Amino acid sequence: MRHALIEIVEKAHMKASPPEFHVGDTVDVLTRIIEGDRERTQTFNGVVIGRRGQGINETFTVRRIVNNEGVERIFMVHSPRIVNVAVKRRGKTRRAKLYYLRDRVGKGRKLKELRVSKAKKASAKGSVASNASAGASESDDAQKPEVVGV
Repeated sequence: MRHALIEIVEKAHMKASPPEFHVGDTVDVLTRIIEGDRERTQTFNGVVIGRRGQGINETFTVRRIVNNEGVERIFMVHSPRIVNVAVKRRGKTRRAKLYYLRDRVGKGRKLKELRVSKAKKASAKGSVASNASAGASESDDAQKPEVVGV
C-alpha cells in the first residue's frame, strides 16, 4: 500500500495519458536524445517482454535482436524523454513476463499475432453501446479478438 501524500506528489509528474500497450506487443519506442544543444528522436523497436511497478515507477522492458545478439532496454512509462510508444503488432500471450524468449532462436521467438478485424471492431463498438443500455445481456463473442498463427 502506498502512502497518499507520495501519490499526490507523484501525480504531478505522471503523464496525463500514458501509452497503451501490452506484454507481447511489438512496439516502436520514440525517445528524445539531447546531444549538446541539439535534440533528436531515436527509435527503439522490439517486443515488450515485461512490465513492472506502479505509478511513477512503472517500467517496461523491450527486447530486439541486433546482429544475432539480443538487446534489451528498460524504459520508464512516465519518463519525459519518451515521446511516444507506437504499437506495430499485437502479440497473443498467456504470461505476464516473456523471459523465455531470451532462450529462443529463429522462428521460435515469434509470437502469434492478435488481430481484430474491422467488422468485429464495429460490432464491438455497437455491442458496447447496446450493452450499456441493455445491461450487458448479449454475449461477449463480438469483443474477443481473432488469433492468427504466424
